[in-house]
Amino acid sequence: MATHPPTGSLTNRWRDRAPLRAFLRAPRASVLSAFVLAATSFLLVARVHAESRTVYFGTGGPGAKGIYRAAFDTTTGKLSAATLAAEVASAGFLAVHPRGDRLYTTASLDGKVGAAGYRIEPNGNLTLINAVASGDGAAAHIAVHPSGTFAVTAQYGGGSVAVYPIDGEGRLGTAQVIEHTDASRVVPKRQDAPHPHQCVFSPDGRFALVPDLGADGVVIYRVDPATAQLVRHGFAASVAGGGARHLRFAPEGRAFHLLNELTLSVTTFAWDAAKGEATRGATVAALTAEEQAGEAFNSAAEIVAHPSGRWYYSSNRGHDTVAVFAAESAGAALRRIQLQPVRGAFPRNIALAPGGGWLLAAGADSNTVSVHRVDPASGRLTYQTKGVINVPAPICILFAGPTSGSAP
Repeated sequence: MATHPPTGSLTNRWRDRAPLRAFLRAPRASVLSAFVLAATSFLLVARVHAESRTVYFGTGGPGAKGIYRAAFDTTTGKLSAATLAAEVASAGFLAVHPRGDRLYTTASLDGKVGAAGYRIEPNGNLTLINAVASGDGAAAHIAVHPSGTFAVTAQYGGGSVAVYPIDGEGRLGTAQVIEHTDASRVVPKRQDAPHPHQCVFSPDGRFALVPDLGADGVVIYRVDPATAQLVRHGFAASVAGGGARHLRFAPEGRAFHLLNELTLSVTTFAWDAAKGEATRGATVAALTAEEQAGEAFNSAAEIVAHPSGRWYYSSNRGHDTVAVFAAESAGAALRRIQLQPVRGAFPRNIALAPGGGWLLAAGADSNTVSVHRVDPASGRLTYQTKGVINVPAPICILFAGPTSGSAP
């Protein structure tokens, strides 16, 4: 009778390790190749989880020289030191072209007060394409249409918007100025004239929405991307004396949330994409009257939406905090759930990193940009210890340009 080694015997264990024996008997070159392959696979996995994104900072104020840039590690939340990417005055707001290889900014360059375009080089450096005057003074905001065929600036002081055609090489053309005429006159000095503050395109690109602080509402334009024309279409009134400043569409596109600068509140509007009409809903305070009373000056500055649509964030200047809101009733209303100190002064701008895992806050008066982690379950913010870098008078944060697999 044939006998077999018992289960677990040395013979069986050696037979089970046949693949190992084959590996050990393989030529040294093959062993080395396998090792290199395994090491490469490990590094590739590490690179996927440690992505570095380029972030640009628009600046305006004492010591500011133009557009700065840094590298941001999306795994650790670490920002590298900021370096000057382009020397240009009045680079207060930035926008990226849909192609991702061009950056546009409000600017005062070569005697032209308006806008400028830059080519984003593979290493993140910026090369000037051209600069064009708005025809109505300095701009507070710039946006590029999803088609990439034109850009729009909002002139707060001039009370107008300017439309710049963009050619195939990224050059800005002569601006067409559209004057606003409405003023609510509820708040003396601040609302005695129109003050357009931003331009946002509807998710389908068919309409341009311009919050006007002086008019207490949003001017709605119909868009013709083929001719780079805006035609006034309607107006959505916000709260009286609120001072409409910036808005953000909900990710699904059926509503937008308008930040009121003067009352430090957020008003939700239902959006009819087919008609290009907005219906006002609830308003929620970013700061209570008691919270505002502790500061000599308060005003709201920026609002951003989490990509999940579950949370919204607005910045409070003076109080120097970020208000965190949870979206309720399918996004029809917001509820404040947190007030997070920015660890800086006068947060003119805030931005979420791609993916929504981190929030950056620009302290215009403290010359700082701070990093806060976004809790993926609650949306609440946690400041990252030593998560601050110095940037001269930062007033805009824009993630754009090169992406690498691992942070430097």
